Amino acid sequence: MELAPITAALADKLTEYGDALVVITPRIAVAVVVLLITWGVTSLARALVRRLGKRFHLRPNLVDVLAMIAGVGLWLVGILLALTVVFPSITPGKALTTLGLGSVAIGFAFKDTFENFLAGILILLREPFRIGDHIECDDVEGQVEEITIRDSHVRQTDGQRVVVPNHILFQNAVVVRTDRDLRRTTIICGVAYGEDVDAARSIIEQAVTRVDTVRDDVKDVEVFAQAFGASSVDFEVTWWTGSRPIDIRRSRDQVIASVKRALDDAGIEIPFPYRTLTFKEPLDLKAEALQSQQAQRA
Repeated sequence: MELAPITAALADKLTEYGDALVVITPRIAVAVVVLLITWGVTSLARALVRRLGKRFHLRPNLVDVLAMIAGVGLWLVGILLALTVVFPSITPGKALTTLGLGSVAIGFAFKDTFENFLAGILILLREPFRIGDHIECDDVEGQVEEITIRDSHVRQTDGQRVVVPNHILFQNAVVVRTDRDLRRTTIICGVAYGEDVDAARSIIEQAVTRVDTVRDDVKDVEVFAQAFGASSVDFEVTWWTGSRPIDIRRSRDQVIASVKRALDDAGIEIPFPYRTLTFKEPLDLKAEALQSQQAQRA
C-alpha cells in the first residue's frame, strides 16, 4: 500500500521527462544542425585564412594564429546559437553577459598567459625580427629558431636554447644584429711613439683592405689616430663585414693577423707596455754591488 504513491509519483516524473524530451528533441536536432553548419563554416574560414596568408606571404605562425582566432570566434557564435535554440530562456544577451563575466575572471587568473599571447600576435604582425635573425634582449643573445604565440626560442652561440616569453621581447629593447647583411666592426691598434703616424696609418689601411672578408667594395675602410696611449699612438680601425657573429669573429681574426704581418714587414713597432720608474734620490749601484760581493765572499 505504501509503494503505490511512490510508484505513481515516479511514473508521473518519467512521463513528464518523456514529454519534455519529445518537446526538446526537435530543438536538439536543430542545435546539432547548427553545430554541423558551424563546423563547416569554421573549416572554410580557416582554409580561406591560410590561402590568403600564402598569397600575402605572411608568417606560417601568424597564419595559424589568425586561423585559430577565426575558428574560435565562429565556434563561440555557433555554440551560443545552439544554446538559444535548445534553451529559449537563454537569450544571446544573457549568454554574452555570462561569457563576459567569465572572461574577466579568466583574464585575471591567466594575466601573464594572455599578455604573452597578445605580445606574440603583435610580434608576428609587426615582424620586428625574423626566424634566423641574431638578436639580443635582456641578457639573452642568440639566433631566433621559432616564434610561437606564447614564447620565442633563441639558440645561443654556445648551443643552449633559451625560451623567452613574448612579453619580454615586446616590452624591452631588442637588438637585431642581422637586420642587414653587413655590420661594422672595430679594433684598436697601437704603434710606438717613435714611428711615423701617417706611414703607419697607410700600412694599416692597406693591410685591412687586402683581407677577403672586408667589404671595402661597399663601405670604405677607416683608420683614424684615436688617442695617445700609455705606450703607443692608438689607431681606431673600422671596416664592414658580414653581420653574423661568426662573420665578425672570422673577419676580426684575419684583419688582426694581416695588420700584424704588415707592420712587422714594414719594421713598425707594436710596443709592449713601458714603465718608467722614478726615484727621489740617486742610487749608488756600484757601492751596492761591492757590498753584495763582499757579503758573498764572507
